[in-house]
Amino acid sequence: MVHIPHELQAEFSDDKSLVERLTRTNYPFRRLAARYEEINSNINRIESEDQPTSDEVLERLKKQRLKLKDDIATMIAQMKRRM
Repeated sequence: MVHIPHELQAEFSDDKSLVERLTRTNYPFRRLAARYEEINSNINRIESEDQPTSDEVLERLKKQRLKLKDDIATMIAQMKRRM
């Protein structure tokens, strides 16, 4: 299995400084980012076989991570429009 880390900074590398700023100053964004990192960490442990689980659990986590990524992207886009 190919293991791709999907770290938040790498996912939004073009907006790295904005992500850092929002993480520091925007509570709703910080909550989303923290939840993304938590789920991403769980996925990484499962994929590296440190924490075995079923395929269904892994797929559910990946869908949650994707939803969070979409929500984060929406917040970034909204912030960029305000700038």
